[in-house]
Amino acid sequence: MTRFPRLWRSPEAVIGLAILLTIAAIALLAPFIYPGDPHAIVARPLIAPLVDPAHPFGTDRLGRDLAAELAHGARASLLVGLGAMVGAIGLGAGIGTLAGFAGGVIDEVLMRITEAFQTVPGFLLSLALVSAMGPSLGAVVLAVTLSAWTGPARLTRAQVLSIRERDYVAAARVIGMHPLRIAFGEVLPNALPVVLSLTAVIVAGAILTEAALSFLGLGDPNRVTWGGMIAEGRAVLRSAPHLSIVPGLALVTTVLGVYLAGEGLTEANSGRKGQP
Repeated sequence: MTRFPRLWRSPEAVIGLAILLTIAAIALLAPFIYPGDPHAIVARPLIAPLVDPAHPFGTDRLGRDLAAELAHGARASLLVGLGAMVGAIGLGAGIGTLAGFAGGVIDEVLMRITEAFQTVPGFLLSLALVSAMGPSLGAVVLAVTLSAWTGPARLTRAQVLSIRERDYVAAARVIGMHPLRIAFGEVLPNALPVVLSLTAVIVAGAILTEAALSFLGLGDPNRVTWGGMIAEGRAVLRSAPHLSIVPGLALVTTVLGVYLAGEGLTEANSGRKGQP
């Protein structure tokens, strides 16, 4: 029985993937569903949700459509989550593979660098980097990547230390294969499935970090983000709480979907559920 049938037998995976596919579809179709600038003023300010059919989630204090902002904000959140995940897994897996396969001084140096990054809280590191580079989506992705790569690095190293002693690795050495080719062509592909179990944690953490930075005014000013929407709603929290509640619920739903999908993927990978 392959992993994908196991994945679909996991209720957590089905619910999580359904949530993520829905949000991804909204993000991809946002320019077609709500064309134009989501910052544009389209109606009177502070229309409550479910009052005007043209604006089902209402409008903010400037008269901008909340539904349009939510749809376009999903694009920023998913871009940050996926970009940071690819960067963190790629950087961490590369460093972990080099450290585990080479051993000796290289391993010591790379692991001390990893530990140095781990001593700094991830959000504080992201906050400092974005403050230094300036608020932009690329800066947020880079900042989250640099604060999240240490977990994949340590897990990859542990897997490589186990795999490098196997017979097929010894055979590759005997036939004269280059060490880097053995490390990245033979060892890393076998270590990667376990490392990919961290993707859900990284994506969820990246989305939350981006929202927190936007809430603090360090998000990309040219893009609509859910964190920025929550921050915008603070000024009228008593009179129009939906301005913060609606994007907050979108954020919570997305993170929940990521965690459920990640849990289902982990179960399918380990074979705890859905055994034939």
